Amino acid sequence: MGRSAWAVRLASLLALGLVLGSVEASLGDIDPRYRTCERECQTTGIIGENIISHFQSKDNDTSVGGSWYNQEEIYMQWKQLNCWTDCCYSCMMQREGERQSLGLSPVKYHGKWPFLRISVFQEPLSAALSAVNLFMHFIGWLSFFLLVNYKLPLRPQTKRSHYEYTSLWYIYAILSINAWFWSSIFHTRDIDLTEKLDYSSAVALLGYSLILSLLRTFNVKDEATRVMFAAPILAFVTTHILYLNFYELDYGWNMKVCVVMAVVQLLTWAIWAGVTQHPSRLKLWTVIFGGALAMLLELYDFPPYMGYADAHSLWHAITIPLTYLWWSFIKDDAEFRTSTLMKKAK
Repeated sequence: MGRSAWAVRLASLLALGLVLGSVEASLGDIDPRYRTCERECQTTGIIGENIISHFQSKDNDTSVGGSWYNQEEIYMQWKQLNCWTDCCYSCMMQREGERQSLGLSPVKYHGKWPFLRISVFQEPLSAALSAVNLFMHFIGWLSFFLLVNYKLPLRPQTKRSHYEYTSLWYIYAILSINAWFWSSIFHTRDIDLTEKLDYSSAVALLGYSLILSLLRTFNVKDEATRVMFAAPILAFVTTHILYLNFYELDYGWNMKVCVVMAVVQLLTWAIWAGVTQHPSRLKLWTVIFGGALAMLLELYDFPPYMGYADAHSLWHAITIPLTYLWWSFIKDDAEFRTSTLMKKAK
């Protein structure tokens, strides 16, 4: 139980730090020089001696009562070429250059560090690592699918897997792939739509992961009991997603909700790993502690190194090997449960 107690302390520190860290404001977007630059850019399309070439000239605006920078095509907006994002980026880079010349440290703008773009990618490293995480979940699901359907014995009557949690892990794989897909899109192109899809997908994955952790650790196999476990969490997660999308995208509240769900499932797995005799509990411990330490990067944040690698991108990098270990544990669990059930049947 020593490991479980250590996990409780680590999870408590994680929750406190992340909740407190969520209230920090961005200093860059309240900088008067930055705000003046952004306002002038959105009015004229000019930053100093530079002209944003793709902007529609104000003199050529044929709309009545419309802002000249709101007349661009949808595909132009998707390619990072709308006025607001380009003005924010250009003014941010200009202001950071001025700060660097004065020996000042980088600051956040609109909640984000000043990243260097590559083509249409706003945060190229985080976008790429999100795509790798997506791929790792797909490979994990594929190897799990092949294991339970073609390598392990099936039930003779139904030709289905003996492993009671097979379908639940299938759903988990779908939600994981979906979440990392929208994470990659969001880090590529930060607009209101991609932000809400990224946040909603992450909340859905966290909520379902919490349900799955409870069902597996309590060894819930009866369908009615599973519904009793899942219903309140599903209701809360659904309400929270609707709140974020149709009422208010409250970043602080969403952070607290995500932290609570993450910490509860972390503690659930940690306590179970401390009392179970599962043959692959070492892999589970590695994922628990690795995941907790990786999430602490969100607390001990730092500016992007060379304009690309910040704490958040490193968190994405650490989750890649952890995803491999996690799916390895899931496959081991399927083999362990199937072996146990086959022995009982004999």
